[in-house]
Amino acid sequence: MEWRDEGIILGTRRHGETSVILEVMTRDHGRHLGLVRGGRSARMQPALQPGNRAELVWRARLDEHLGTFQAETLAHNAARILQTAIGVYGIQAAAAHLRLLPERDSHRRLFEMLALIIEHLDDPQATGELFVRFELMMLDELGFGLDLTRCAATGTTEDLAYVSPKSGCAVSRPAGAPYEQRMLPLPAFLDRRNAVRADAQSLRDALRLTGYFFNRHVYEPRAIGEPEARAGLINALQRQIEREGSAA
Repeated sequence: MEWRDEGIILGTRRHGETSVILEVMTRDHGRHLGLVRGGRSARMQPALQPGNRAELVWRARLDEHLGTFQAETLAHNAARILQTAIGVYGIQAAAAHLRLLPERDSHRRLFEMLALIIEHLDDPQATGELFVRFELMMLDELGFGLDLTRCAATGTTEDLAYVSPKSGCAVSRPAGAPYEQRMLPLPAFLDRRNAVRADAQSLRDALRLTGYFFNRHVYEPRAIGEPEARAGLINALQRQIEREGSAA
């Protein structure tokens, strides 16, 4: 068995004295693991850092085997990622989310979104917005997608201001006003028709929204906790966005 694909490195773990198990998110083969012989060498270690983009060749005798990887670096992103807390927590949080999916299932949309997040990790505002969209996409791929396009009560697509914590559907401001205390805020930047960017408060609301449904549908049923890297990313984003806002 053999295939070639492009992948983003999520992490490694030691295997024996000289090798590593490489974990990657590929464009067409999903999250995939494989052995890299000599991966702990001084020559190979810099190439196998999280966030780097690589051309991969995977080989195995049978499809169900771990197999081996050959990796040729296409983009050395790790040096830039590791310079900031947002970069470190961002790649770690994204990898933790991707591990919720079955290994080797193709999720091309998530691959492309992960690549976009990595490209914008030096822009806290863009990183926050993209990570929220990544989490919404993850919920959708896990079978718990939210409907933020129209009001669940009236069917209107205008003035959507809330999300029902029960249904995961949007609710318009007039329909949701009597139940505002029980609703989750729907930040305006999540509506692609609105030419608005996230600020510190709307980003907090958006991450609270996705976090609520991750807890309800994923973490609690699986008896696992929220990844520490997610909380670290949220804190790092808030600090940086507030710092930039106060300096403006």
